[in-house]
Amino acid sequence: MAVGRLAALGCAALAAVLYGLSSLLQATGAKKAASLMRVVRQPWYVAGVALDLLAWLLSVVALRTLPVYQVQAVLAASLAVTVVAARFFLGVRLRRVDGVAVAAIVAALVVLAVSSGPLPPVHASVALRAGLLAAAAAVAALGYAMARSGRAAACAAVAGLGFGGAALAVQAVAVPPSPVRPKWLLALATDPAVWALAVFAVAGALLYARSLEAGDPSRVTAVLWVVEVVAPSAVGVALFGETVRAGWEPAAVLALLAAVAAAAVLATNSAHRVLEAAR
Repeated sequence: MAVGRLAALGCAALAAVLYGLSSLLQATGAKKAASLMRVVRQPWYVAGVALDLLAWLLSVVALRTLPVYQVQAVLAASLAVTVVAARFFLGVRLRRVDGVAVAAIVAALVVLAVSSGPLPPVHASVALRAGLLAAAAAVAALGYAMARSGRAAACAAVAGLGFGGAALAVQAVAVPPSPVRPKWLLALATDPAVWALAVFAVAGALLYARSLEAGDPSRVTAVLWVVEVVAPSAVGVALFGETVRAGWEPAAVLALLAAVAAAAVLATNSAHRVLEAAR
């Protein structure tokens, strides 16, 4: 499933564009619904989820070739896409700080693209993949408690853990080398990482919908992306041996922090105006 690095970066960038557009649709749908079950049936929200699914498939392709920290940082640029798209399609005016944040994200992504080292082959042990499944169950249980509490920021944080865990599970999946379909499908169906991926992804999607329904879309989206970028990036370096090009470590760390900070600025300053225009 691995592709060339340039093609993988292209997949991640396209996924960011689709995620950025889908957030407009999902936020609009969430605010038009009165409950979580109505949110997931709202047409605007469903359309956003469809774009999310396509974006996620593209991110899976990228994650099989690039480090988690690089892919997640590129995906965080979806906030910049949302803001820029709202400017052109909804007539939302950008503040100067928004333009600076967009430029900072673009610059940070260029640095991350140049500084990332090769992704070593990931040979996750059965114990590690089982550990991911246990972590997914824990995230789902924690998410259930947060959803019942109605705390939007907490729901967004756990949603970030869910989406970040899904990114790690993608890399941990042991793709069978044999193209023989029955054995290939059986191997995937019995892989704990595949089940972890499903639990992480579903928990993340439902909790993000709950956070959008219960709280301010700007702040919950900022919380979501900060957690989704930072947490899996740290785990990817620690467990999967992801590397940075020699001598580029300080630049990569600064670029990652800049991307997260700029994403938070865009969410905090722009989402109110974007949402009002979307209504």
